[in-house]
Amino acid sequence: MKRLIALVSVVLIAPAFAADAPKPAVAHDAKPAVHRYLIERTFPSGALAGLDAASKRKVNANNASAGVRWVQSYATPDKTKTYCIYEGTSEAAVRKAAELNKLPVDSITEVPVTLSPK
Repeated sequence: MKRLIALVSVVLIAPAFAADAPKPAVAHDAKPAVHRYLIERTFPSGALAGLDAASKRKVNANNASAGVRWVQSYATPDKTKTYCIYEGTSEAAVRKAAELNKLPVDSITEVPVTLSPK
């Protein structure tokens, strides 16, 4: 009986001491941080004419395989320049997605701050 009481005491008291144990730097189940990027691209004239729903699905699937999400794009009137907002874990992931989709990349700028007129 004394052994049982001693064992129960140790089991109940141990968590109090374990709280002081160092924590791992990164949790194993933690998701990587998502960053927002502005990608500037230059296309030959007419290259964006074939951007249909099937093409967008393929782009989105390739992006997902690289851990990237296409948020929105803006094109110049002649559709030779685009400015695209993407979310991803790193600039390297965004570049990998562009490579998978055979898309040009003029520049990538991380844009973590949102400014609003309100």
